[in-house]
Amino acid sequence: MSRPLRIALTKGRLEKDTLGLLESLGYDCSIVRNKGRRLILPIPNGNMEVVLAKANDVITYVEHGVCDLGVVGKDTIMEMQGKFYELLDLGFGRCKFALAVKKGTDFYSGFSVKTIATKYPNVSRSFFEAKGMDVDIVKIEGSVELAPLLELSDGIVDIVETGTTLKENGLEVYEDVAPISARLIANTVSMKLRQKEIEALTDQIEGYFAENKE
Repeated sequence: MSRPLRIALTKGRLEKDTLGLLESLGYDCSIVRNKGRRLILPIPNGNMEVVLAKANDVITYVEHGVCDLGVVGKDTIMEMQGKFYELLDLGFGRCKFALAVKKGTDFYSGFSVKTIATKYPNVSRSFFEAKGMDVDIVKIEGSVELAPLLELSDGIVDIVETGTTLKENGLEVYEDVAPISARLIANTVSMKLRQKEIEALTDQIEGYFAENKE
């Protein structure tokens, strides 16, 4: 007997939202919800098991085939890229990438090369390359909002949900870069070897969305 269909979930909010979706489809996720410190947990009535991981690792596990499916934000997909199939937009975890600047700044004025601070250098580079702009990118690991305040950068590219943190630090969204939401991804080999199981699950999800349209 083959191992259960293995799904990597991004720990935290996406994990909870995905479990809610699976429970709505009739799957028993009680063991996952009472996980303790375990990181691999069964869904007994679905021949599935869940692997809990950080977002970047979800993509790594799916890409290398140790997990058949994964749930991860579009932000991580855009930054890491990689070889896998993006099957469904799951609709939760909605936010956006945005270019933000100090309030009142005209970012595109002048001819000097702009400096952008970000946790997402690949996303930022692609965005400005599409505009034909040459920018200097500084990678920041912590609170990226500090960079323009300390005059390290002319602006930032970051994930924005409510915009409250920007406002509290004297920044504002200058331009939207890309919408973000949770996506279901699949390993390329699993799509061939476990096509029926994967399609059965995606059909269930799509059917649920169709029945529960707002």
